[in-house]
Amino acid sequence: MKKFLLFLCLVSFTLGFSQTTEKEDKEAILSVMTLQEKAWSNNDLDGFMQGYWKSDSLKFFGSSGLTKGWQQTLDNYKKGYPTKEHSGTLNFTIKDISKIDEGSYWVMGEYYLKRSVGDANGVFLIIFKKIDGEWKIVADMSC
Repeated sequence: MKKFLLFLCLVSFTLGFSQTTEKEDKEAILSVMTLQEKAWSNNDLDGFMQGYWKSDSLKFFGSSGLTKGWQQTLDNYKKGYPTKEHSGTLNFTIKDISKIDEGSYWVMGEYYLKRSVGDANGVFLIIFKKIDGEWKIVADMSC
């Protein structure tokens, strides 16, 4: 019986350290978004898309309607923002990050594009999911 109790204590101890806290999750999500800001601001749309789930199941909903899939989302970005003048400098203002369930969060905020061809601003709601140990956007609604 003592060995069994010791085993349960060790398992509980190990599991407690293998899970991340909400604070750590939120910091990791914000880190992804900071990398996206930098990539976008350098007109590196491929780099910006590294924050998204590279899957045909990715969903993006914007002013042009629903786009399905990572590649189609990237293609749309490249078509709409072909040069540095069009992509400008991106800044996010995060208004809320809330846990949906274990391994997923929504992020609500505002985006600001400072551009020589005219600024563009809007709001977003994105859903992050932890996939293979990395936080990825699986759904994005921006307008």
